[in-house]
Amino acid sequence: MRTYFLPESQTRRVNIVTDSISSGSLFGGVGTALIFAALLANKLNAQLRIITRTERAKPENVDHVLLLYGIKLEHEVQFKFAAFYDQKYELDIVKDDLFITTSWWTTAATLPSVPNDKIIYLLQEDERMFYPFGDDRLRCETILRNRNIRFLINTKLLFDYLVHDGFDNIAAQGMWFEPAFPVQVFHPGAKDQGGKRKFFFYARPNNLRNLFYLGIEVIEQAIVQQVLDLEHWEIFLIGKDIPTVTFNDGYTPIKCENFSWSEYAELVGTVDLGLSLMYTPHPSYPPLDLVASGAVVVTNRFANKRDLSDYSANLICADLDHNALVDALRQAVAIAMDSRVREQNYRNNGLLTDWQQALDGIIQQLSGEA
Repeated sequence: MRTYFLPESQTRRVNIVTDSISSGSLFGGVGTALIFAALLANKLNAQLRIITRTERAKPENVDHVLLLYGIKLEHEVQFKFAAFYDQKYELDIVKDDLFITTSWWTTAATLPSVPNDKIIYLLQEDERMFYPFGDDRLRCETILRNRNIRFLINTKLLFDYLVHDGFDNIAAQGMWFEPAFPVQVFHPGAKDQGGKRKFFFYARPNNLRNLFYLGIEVIEQAIVQQVLDLEHWEIFLIGKDIPTVTFNDGYTPIKCENFSWSEYAELVGTVDLGLSLMYTPHPSYPPLDLVASGAVVVTNRFANKRDLSDYSANLICADLDHNALVDALRQAVAIAMDSRVREQNYRNNGLLTDWQQALDGIIQQLSGEA
């Protein structure tokens, strides 16, 4: 990033460096970064500045998320477009600025430009797994092994995986948190008592780690075996860049794309059963969104991601195998159809429901060090 120093500023700043805050980018990780940065800025009596790298920010998207989660900023938010392809912009910084980076590439862009001890890398996946073995993966791993920055890891599961994989810098300089799912956002919604039950598949064919094609094959097999009886189930594909899918009996599922966060949360609250795959160690957000909203969900095992029942007994893990996943769906259908068991599991969820509580210890520690 192209930066220049100002000698002083009356108000310190917490900066987010991210690609975009468009409606399609705000789900999960970017939304978490925004919530964390807003809470940290308020704690430090600082101004929040959002620096985007691929497209100009739309302030109404930030307003939407913060309003949805009941967060009111103490100072007016700033926006800066620091396009990676633009050689003319300049970004002013002062010595007390903090920078929250949201990926290895935004971290790589920030490292040469600001004091490294002012960087907090919010890491929400083993980002090496975005790539085949090659230059991008090597560059990513180099950033992940940086000893001069602090790391904030989304879930203890991912933190433990990275530490076990030899990232002693993350063990020494990293903190972890569990995400929160406030009940005013994620909760069971009204069901159509006379209609079909809703089946949710997280469909992102261009995000290879979500195993779109395996998921479609598993759903097809579940239909053939009558695990999913289309007389009683409506299938929804929720995601991005979803192709037209027709199952072998001619059934075409409903596609849902380009939702706002509140529209997505409203839809999730009406779902009975979900299939959401993630070929990485992180549990990913959609399974947790769904169980926070009263649904039953099947997801896959990977490395130390073996059993997610501490989050909810309505969250079932299976091996990455067609038959194992269909069997898990069979088990999940039984729970979804048993309103008493499903409700009891939901009421016993282990999910956090307050972002302030989820991040309080980390924010206290960072504000003491800042």
